[in-house]
Amino acid sequence: MKDLTDYQVHIDNAIKWLWSALPNLILAILILFIGFWLIRLINRMVRSFFKTHDYDPSLETFLQSLISIVLKIVLFVLVITQLGVQSSSLVAIIGAAGLAIGLALQGSLANFAGGVLILLFKPFKVGDFISAQGVDGTVLEISIFTTKLSTFGNQVAIVPNGQLSNNNIINYNAKDTRRDKIIIGIGYGSNLKKAKDILLAICASKDTIMKDPAPVVYVDALADSAVNLTLRFWAKNEDFWDAHFYVMEETKLGFDKEGIEIPFPQVVQYNKQG
Repeated sequence: MKDLTDYQVHIDNAIKWLWSALPNLILAILILFIGFWLIRLINRMVRSFFKTHDYDPSLETFLQSLISIVLKIVLFVLVITQLGVQSSSLVAIIGAAGLAIGLALQGSLANFAGGVLILLFKPFKVGDFISAQGVDGTVLEISIFTTKLSTFGNQVAIVPNGQLSNNNIINYNAKDTRRDKIIIGIGYGSNLKKAKDILLAICASKDTIMKDPAPVVYVDALADSAVNLTLRFWAKNEDFWDAHFYVMEETKLGFDKEGIEIPFPQVVQYNKQG
C-alpha cells in the first residue's frame, strides 16, 4: 500500500512540474516558429537588397549563408534559455561544445577561412571560368564552406574553399581577351610558305579573331616526321572557343584543298616468308 502511495506522489509531482513548465514550453515553441519565420524573412530581405543594388553575386551567397547560420545559433540560445537553462550554464555548455566542435571540424573552419579570403582578395567571382584542383568549370556559387562549379559536361563540382584559397587557380575571365596556341604539323615535302599563308588567311576570315594584336605563325620545331607550325591569335573570352574550333576545322579543309600533308603515325607490316 505504501508503494502505491509513493507512486501516486511521483505522478502528482510530475503533473505539477508539467503544468509549471508548460507555459515556458509553449513560449519556447512559439519563439522557435517565429524565429524561423523571421530568419526566412531576413533572408528574403537580403536577397531583395542585392537584387536592387549592384554588388558582387559572390558576396550575396556568402552573406546569406553566414547570416542564416548565425541567426539559427541565436535562435537556439533563446529557445534553450526559455526552457529554463541558466545563462551561466549555457555559456559553459556552448564553450565546451565549441571547443569540441572546433577540434572535430578543423577542416570546416579552414574552409570558412578560405571563403573569407576568397571574398576579400577576389581571385575569382561568380560567373568566372576557372581551373582549380583538377576541375575546370564556371563558378556558380561561393558559400561559406565550398564553391560550386559547373563543368563542361554540365555537372556540378563542389570544391572546398580551404583548398581553393591555398592552391593554384587559373582564372580565364580575369582578362577580357585570351590568346590561343595551336600547333599543327605539316610534311617536310609540303610548301611551308603556303601553309603559313593559309593559316593567316583563315584567321583573317573570322571576324571574332582579333586583328590587333595580329595573328602570327612560326616554325616551332623540326620534328622527326613533321615541321611543327605554331599559330597564335587573340579573341575575346566569349568568342574564344568558337574561334578555336573554326580554325581547327578550316585548317584541315584548307590544307586538303592545297595538297599540304598533315603527317600521322603509320604502321608498316611485313610478310614473313619461308
